[in-house]
Amino acid sequence: MPVLTRLIPSPVAVDIRAGALNDLASVLADERVSQSGRLAVAVSGGSGARLRERIAPSLPGASWYEVGGGTLDDAVRLAGQIKSGRYDAVVGLGGGKIIDCAKFAAARVGLPLVAVPTNLAHDGLCSPVATLDNDAGRGSYGVPNPIAVVIDLDVIRQAPARFVRSGIGDVVSNISAVADWELSQRVNGEKVDGLAAAMARQAGEAVLRHPGGIGDQDFLQVLAEALVLTGIAMSVSGDSRPSSGACHEISHSFDLLYPQRAASHGEQVGLGAAFAMHLRGAHEQSAQIARVLRGHGLPVLPEEIGFSAEEFVRVVEFAPETRPGRYTILEHLDLTTEQIKDIYADYVKAIGS
Repeated sequence: MPVLTRLIPSPVAVDIRAGALNDLASVLADERVSQSGRLAVAVSGGSGARLRERIAPSLPGASWYEVGGGTLDDAVRLAGQIKSGRYDAVVGLGGGKIIDCAKFAAARVGLPLVAVPTNLAHDGLCSPVATLDNDAGRGSYGVPNPIAVVIDLDVIRQAPARFVRSGIGDVVSNISAVADWELSQRVNGEKVDGLAAAMARQAGEAVLRHPGGIGDQDFLQVLAEALVLTGIAMSVSGDSRPSSGACHEISHSFDLLYPQRAASHGEQVGLGAAFAMHLRGAHEQSAQIARVLRGHGLPVLPEEIGFSAEEFVRVVEFAPETRPGRYTILEHLDLTTEQIKDIYADYVKAIGS
Protein backbone atom coordinates (compact mmCIF):
# COMPACT_ATOMS: atom_id res chain seq x y z
CA MET A 1 0.00 0.00 0.00
CA PRO A 2 1.45 3.41 -0.90
CA VAL A 3 2.19 5.90 1.86
CA LEU A 4 -0.40 8.63 1.36
CA THR A 5 0.60 10.95 4.17
CA ARG A 6 3.36 11.57 6.68
CA LEU A 7 3.72 12.91 10.15
CA ILE A 8 5.54 16.22 10.49
CA PRO A 9 7.58 16.84 13.66
CA SER A 10 6.34 20.13 15.02
CA PRO A 11 5.36 21.75 18.32
CA VAL A 12 1.92 20.91 19.68
CA ALA A 13 1.49 24.56 20.65
CA VAL A 14 2.81 27.76 19.08
CA ASP A 15 1.65 30.93 20.83
CA ILE A 16 2.97 34.16 19.29
CA ARG A 17 1.31 37.37 20.47
CA ALA A 18 1.62 40.26 22.86
CA GLY A 19 1.17 39.09 26.44
CA ALA A 20 1.67 35.40 25.63
CA LEU A 21 4.03 34.91 28.57
CA ASN A 22 1.24 35.70 31.02
CA ASP A 23 -0.61 32.60 29.85
CA LEU A 24 2.33 30.19 29.80
CA ALA A 25 0.98 27.97 32.58
CA SER A 26 -2.49 27.70 31.07
CA VAL A 27 -1.11 26.97 27.57
CA LEU A 28 0.98 24.12 28.92
CA ALA A 29 -1.93 22.77 30.92
CA ASP A 30 -4.42 23.03 28.06
CA GLU A 31 -2.05 21.23 25.70
CA ARG A 32 -1.33 18.58 28.37
CA VAL A 33 2.36 19.40 28.34
CA SER A 34 2.31 19.98 32.08
CA GLN A 35 -0.95 19.80 33.96
CA SER A 36 0.82 19.34 37.29
CA GLY A 37 2.95 22.45 36.83
CA ARG A 38 6.15 20.59 37.66
CA LEU A 39 8.59 22.34 35.35
CA ALA A 40 12.35 22.79 35.25
CA VAL A 41 12.88 26.35 34.04
CA ALA A 42 16.32 27.25 32.68
CA VAL A 43 17.04 30.98 32.69
CA SER A 44 19.96 33.29 32.08
CA GLY A 45 21.27 35.78 34.55
CA GLY A 46 19.92 38.56 32.32
CA SER A 47 16.55 38.72 30.58
CA GLY A 48 15.41 35.34 31.90
CA ALA A 49 16.16 36.23 35.50
CA ARG A 50 14.22 39.48 35.19
CA LEU A 51 11.21 37.67 33.74
CA ARG A 52 11.35 35.10 36.53
CA GLU A 53 10.02 37.66 38.99
CA ARG A 54 7.10 38.34 36.68
CA ILE A 55 5.96 34.80 35.95
CA ALA A 56 7.12 32.79 38.98
CA PRO A 57 3.81 33.33 40.84
CA SER A 58 1.95 31.66 37.93
CA LEU A 59 4.30 28.64 38.06
CA PRO A 60 4.27 27.64 41.73
CA GLY A 61 5.42 24.09 41.01
CA ALA A 62 8.43 25.10 38.93
CA SER A 63 12.09 24.80 39.85
CA TRP A 64 14.43 27.46 38.50
CA TYR A 65 17.93 26.85 37.21
CA GLU A 66 20.29 29.63 36.20
CA VAL A 67 22.46 28.66 33.24
CA GLY A 68 25.82 30.34 33.04
CA GLY A 69 26.34 30.33 29.27
CA GLY A 70 26.02 28.42 26.03
CA THR A 71 28.62 25.69 26.39
CA LEU A 72 28.33 21.92 26.23
CA ASP A 73 29.50 21.80 29.85
CA ASP A 74 26.68 24.16 30.86
CA ALA A 75 24.13 21.93 29.11
CA VAL A 76 25.49 18.72 30.66
CA ARG A 77 25.51 20.38 34.09
CA LEU A 78 21.89 21.45 33.64
CA ALA A 79 20.89 17.91 32.65
CA GLY A 80 22.54 16.58 35.80
CA GLN A 81 20.64 19.07 37.95
CA ILE A 82 17.21 18.26 36.56
CA LYS A 83 17.42 14.50 35.94
CA SER A 84 16.05 13.49 39.34
CA GLY A 85 13.34 16.12 39.60
CA ARG A 86 10.44 14.19 38.06
CA TYR A 87 9.46 17.13 35.91
CA ASP A 88 6.87 17.17 33.15
CA ALA A 89 8.99 19.36 30.87
CA VAL A 90 11.96 21.69 30.64
CA VAL A 91 11.36 25.36 29.85
CA GLY A 92 14.12 27.40 28.21
CA LEU A 93 13.48 31.06 29.01
CA GLY A 94 15.97 33.49 27.52
CA GLY A 95 18.15 34.00 24.48
CA GLY A 96 19.48 31.47 22.02
CA LYS A 97 22.28 30.15 24.25
CA ILE A 98 19.87 29.37 27.08
CA ILE A 99 17.36 27.69 24.79
CA ASP A 100 20.09 25.58 23.18
CA CYS A 101 21.36 24.51 26.60
CA ALA A 102 17.80 23.64 27.63
CA LYS A 103 17.24 21.72 24.38
CA PHE A 104 20.32 19.59 24.94
CA ALA A 105 19.58 19.00 28.62
CA ALA A 106 15.97 18.07 27.94
CA ALA A 107 17.01 15.59 25.26
CA ARG A 108 19.65 14.10 27.56
CA VAL A 109 17.13 13.35 30.32
CA GLY A 110 14.24 12.46 28.00
CA LEU A 111 11.93 15.40 28.71
CA PRO A 112 10.06 17.65 26.26
CA LEU A 113 11.35 21.19 25.80
CA VAL A 114 9.26 24.36 25.87
CA ALA A 115 11.01 27.26 24.13
CA VAL A 116 10.26 30.74 25.45
CA PRO A 117 12.67 33.04 23.59
CA THR A 118 13.26 36.60 24.75
CA ASN A 119 14.62 37.72 21.38
CA LEU A 120 14.35 36.79 17.70
CA ALA A 121 18.04 36.65 16.85
CA HIS A 122 17.99 33.41 14.79
CA ASP A 123 15.96 30.41 13.68
CA GLY A 124 17.27 28.10 16.41
CA LEU A 125 14.31 28.80 18.69
CA CYS A 126 12.28 26.00 17.04
CA SER A 127 14.94 23.93 15.28
CA PRO A 128 16.00 20.33 16.01
CA VAL A 129 19.56 21.50 16.66
CA ALA A 130 21.39 22.74 19.75
CA THR A 131 24.50 24.79 18.98
CA LEU A 132 26.94 24.73 21.88
CA ASP A 133 30.54 25.79 22.43
CA ASN A 134 32.88 22.93 23.24
CA ASP A 135 36.61 22.30 23.62
CA ALA A 136 37.01 22.06 19.85
CA GLY A 137 35.18 25.32 19.18
CA ARG A 138 31.47 24.98 18.46
CA GLY A 139 29.30 21.96 17.74
CA SER A 140 25.77 21.28 16.52
CA TYR A 141 23.86 18.54 18.31
CA GLY A 142 20.68 16.90 17.07
CA VAL A 143 17.78 17.18 19.54
CA PRO A 144 13.99 16.86 19.34
CA ASN A 145 11.92 19.85 18.30
CA PRO A 146 10.43 21.91 21.14
CA ILE A 147 7.03 20.57 22.13
CA ALA A 148 5.78 24.14 22.53
CA VAL A 149 6.94 27.62 21.56
CA VAL A 150 5.69 30.70 23.39
CA ILE A 151 6.80 34.10 22.06
CA ASP A 152 5.61 37.21 23.83
CA LEU A 153 5.93 40.12 21.41
CA ASP A 154 5.93 42.60 24.30
CA VAL A 155 9.09 40.89 25.58
CA ILE A 156 10.60 40.83 22.10
CA ARG A 157 10.09 44.58 21.73
CA GLN A 158 12.12 45.17 24.90
CA ALA A 159 15.17 43.35 23.52
CA PRO A 160 17.90 45.35 21.77
CA ALA A 161 17.10 46.07 18.12
CA ARG A 162 20.24 44.25 16.98
CA PHE A 163 18.60 40.93 17.88
CA VAL A 164 15.64 41.61 15.62
CA ARG A 165 17.98 42.65 12.83
CA SER A 166 19.94 39.43 13.25
CA GLY A 167 16.77 37.37 12.95
CA ILE A 168 15.84 39.22 9.76
CA GLY A 169 19.18 38.36 8.17
CA ASP A 170 18.90 34.72 9.22
CA VAL A 171 15.43 34.13 7.82
CA VAL A 172 15.96 36.10 4.60
CA SER A 173 19.02 33.93 3.92
CA ASN A 174 16.61 30.99 3.47
CA ILE A 175 16.00 32.23 -0.07
CA SER A 176 19.65 31.72 -0.99
CA ALA A 177 19.89 28.44 0.95
CA VAL A 178 16.94 26.89 -0.90
CA ALA A 179 18.43 28.03 -4.22
CA ASP A 180 21.64 26.20 -3.29
CA TRP A 181 19.66 23.09 -2.37
CA GLU A 182 17.90 23.12 -5.73
CA LEU A 183 21.24 23.68 -7.50
CA SER A 184 22.61 20.54 -5.85
CA GLN A 185 19.54 18.64 -6.99
CA ARG A 186 20.11 19.69 -10.60
CA VAL A 187 23.84 18.97 -10.59
CA ASN A 188 24.22 16.05 -8.17
CA GLY A 189 20.76 14.58 -7.89
CA GLU A 190 20.51 15.51 -4.21
CA LYS A 191 16.94 14.99 -3.03
CA VAL A 192 15.04 18.17 -2.19
CA ASP A 193 12.15 17.86 0.23
CA GLY A 194 9.57 20.05 -1.48
CA LEU A 195 7.59 20.76 1.68
CA ALA A 196 10.66 21.81 3.67
CA ALA A 197 11.88 23.96 0.79
CA ALA A 198 8.48 25.62 0.41
CA MET A 199 8.24 26.38 4.13
CA ALA A 200 11.72 27.85 4.33
CA ARG A 201 11.43 29.87 1.13
CA GLN A 202 8.03 31.32 2.00
CA ALA A 203 9.27 32.23 5.48
CA GLY A 204 12.10 34.19 3.90
CA GLU A 205 9.86 35.80 1.30
CA ALA A 206 7.31 36.86 3.94
CA VAL A 207 9.96 38.86 5.80
CA LEU A 208 11.65 40.11 2.63
CA ARG A 209 8.41 41.53 1.25
CA HIS A 210 6.83 42.84 4.45
CA PRO A 211 6.56 46.64 4.35
CA GLY A 212 6.93 47.12 8.11
CA GLY A 213 9.96 47.88 10.21
CA ILE A 214 11.56 46.37 13.30
CA GLY A 215 9.42 48.48 15.61
CA ASP A 216 6.11 47.37 14.09
CA GLN A 217 4.06 44.77 15.93
CA ASP A 218 2.79 43.09 12.77
CA PHE A 219 6.32 42.84 11.35
CA LEU A 220 7.57 41.20 14.56
CA GLN A 221 4.66 38.77 14.33
CA VAL A 222 5.64 37.79 10.79
CA LEU A 223 9.32 37.53 11.70
CA ALA A 224 8.58 35.29 14.71
CA GLU A 225 6.33 33.06 12.63
CA ALA A 226 8.95 32.86 9.89
CA LEU A 227 11.65 31.78 12.34
CA VAL A 228 9.36 29.08 13.76
CA LEU A 229 8.49 27.82 10.27
CA THR A 230 12.18 27.68 9.38
CA GLY A 231 12.88 25.49 12.40
CA ILE A 232 10.04 23.16 11.44
CA ALA A 233 11.35 23.05 7.85
CA MET A 234 14.64 21.74 9.18
CA SER A 235 12.78 19.02 11.08
CA VAL A 236 10.82 18.07 7.97
CA SER A 237 14.00 17.71 5.90
CA GLY A 238 16.03 16.11 8.67
CA ASP A 239 18.91 18.57 8.39
CA SER A 240 19.73 22.26 8.05
CA ARG A 241 19.57 22.28 4.24
CA PRO A 242 16.43 24.49 3.99
CA SER A 243 18.17 27.34 5.79
CA SER A 244 21.89 26.82 5.30
CA GLY A 245 23.81 27.17 2.06
CA ALA A 246 26.60 29.39 0.77
CA CYS A 247 25.25 32.16 3.03
CA HIS A 248 26.04 30.10 6.12
CA GLU A 249 29.35 28.84 4.75
CA ILE A 250 30.42 32.48 4.42
CA SER A 251 29.27 33.18 7.98
CA HIS A 252 31.14 30.14 9.34
CA SER A 253 34.21 31.32 7.45
CA PHE A 254 34.03 34.72 9.16
CA ASP A 255 33.77 32.94 12.52
CA LEU A 256 36.72 30.63 11.90
CA LEU A 257 39.09 33.08 10.23
CA TYR A 258 38.31 36.09 12.41
CA PRO A 259 36.84 34.75 15.66
CA GLN A 260 37.53 37.92 17.63
CA ARG A 261 36.00 40.23 15.01
CA ALA A 262 33.02 38.30 13.68
CA ALA A 263 29.68 40.10 13.61
CA SER A 264 26.33 38.59 14.58
CA HIS A 265 25.20 35.42 12.83
CA GLY A 266 22.27 37.17 11.17
CA GLU A 267 24.39 40.04 9.88
CA GLN A 268 26.88 37.64 8.32
CA VAL A 269 24.36 35.26 6.71
CA GLY A 270 22.32 38.18 5.36
CA LEU A 271 25.41 39.63 3.68
CA GLY A 272 26.33 36.13 2.54
CA ALA A 273 22.89 35.61 1.00
CA ALA A 274 22.97 38.86 -0.98
CA PHE A 275 26.45 38.02 -2.31
CA ALA A 276 25.56 34.38 -3.06
CA MET A 277 22.53 35.44 -5.09
CA HIS A 278 24.81 37.75 -7.10
CA LEU A 279 27.21 34.84 -7.65
CA ARG A 280 24.46 32.73 -9.20
CA GLY A 281 23.53 35.53 -11.57
CA ALA A 282 20.30 36.49 -9.83
CA HIS A 283 21.31 40.14 -9.79
CA GLU A 284 17.83 41.63 -9.37
CA GLN A 285 17.08 39.34 -6.43
CA SER A 286 20.48 40.05 -4.91
CA ALA A 287 19.82 43.78 -5.17
CA GLN A 288 16.37 43.34 -3.64
CA ILE A 289 17.79 41.40 -0.68
CA ALA A 290 20.49 44.04 -0.21
CA ARG A 291 17.92 46.84 -0.38
CA VAL A 292 15.67 45.23 2.24
CA LEU A 293 18.58 44.41 4.55
CA ARG A 294 19.79 48.00 4.34
CA GLY A 295 16.27 49.22 5.06
CA HIS A 296 16.32 47.30 8.34
CA GLY A 297 19.80 48.55 9.26
CA LEU A 298 21.71 45.40 8.30
CA PRO A 299 25.08 45.36 6.49
CA VAL A 300 25.41 44.29 2.86
CA LEU A 301 29.12 45.05 2.45
CA PRO A 302 31.94 43.58 4.55
CA GLU A 303 33.29 47.08 5.21
CA GLU A 304 30.07 47.77 7.16
CA ILE A 305 31.03 45.12 9.72
CA GLY A 306 34.70 46.05 9.87
CA PHE A 307 36.26 43.87 7.16
CA SER A 308 38.23 44.94 4.12
CA ALA A 309 37.47 43.75 0.61
CA GLU A 310 40.66 41.64 0.73
CA GLU A 311 39.53 39.96 3.94
CA PHE A 312 36.12 39.23 2.44
CA VAL A 313 37.74 37.62 -0.59
CA ARG A 314 39.65 35.37 1.78
CA VAL A 315 36.41 34.56 3.63
CA VAL A 316 34.63 33.55 0.43
CA GLU A 317 37.64 31.52 -0.74
CA PHE A 318 37.76 29.58 2.55
CA ALA A 319 33.97 29.22 2.96
CA PRO A 320 33.58 25.83 1.19
CA GLU A 321 35.98 24.30 3.70
CA THR A 322 33.54 24.98 6.54
CA ARG A 323 30.91 22.47 5.39
CA PRO A 324 32.59 19.52 3.61
CA GLY A 325 30.07 17.62 1.52
CA ARG A 326 27.60 20.48 1.16
CA TYR A 327 27.16 21.66 -2.41
CA THR A 328 26.37 25.32 -2.97
CA ILE A 329 27.04 27.96 -5.57
CA LEU A 330 30.54 28.33 -4.07
CA GLU A 331 31.45 24.70 -4.75
CA HIS A 332 29.72 24.86 -8.11
CA LEU A 333 31.73 27.83 -9.39
CA ASP A 334 35.01 26.81 -7.67
CA LEU A 335 36.31 30.35 -7.97
CA THR A 336 39.91 31.46 -7.93
CA THR A 337 41.05 34.36 -5.76
CA GLU A 338 41.14 36.70 -8.75
CA GLN A 339 37.67 35.65 -9.85
CA ILE A 340 36.28 36.35 -6.38
CA LYS A 341 37.90 39.82 -6.44
CA ASP A 342 36.32 40.59 -9.80
CA ILE A 343 32.88 39.32 -8.84
CA TYR A 344 32.96 41.20 -5.56
CA ALA A 345 33.76 44.42 -7.44
CA ASP A 346 30.75 43.74 -9.69
CA TYR A 347 28.60 43.05 -6.62
CA VAL A 348 29.53 46.39 -5.06
CA LYS A 349 28.60 48.21 -8.27
CA ALA A 350 25.34 46.29 -8.62
CA ILE A 351 23.99 47.02 -5.14
CA GLY A 352 25.47 50.49 -4.76
CA SER A 353 27.65 51.63 -1.88
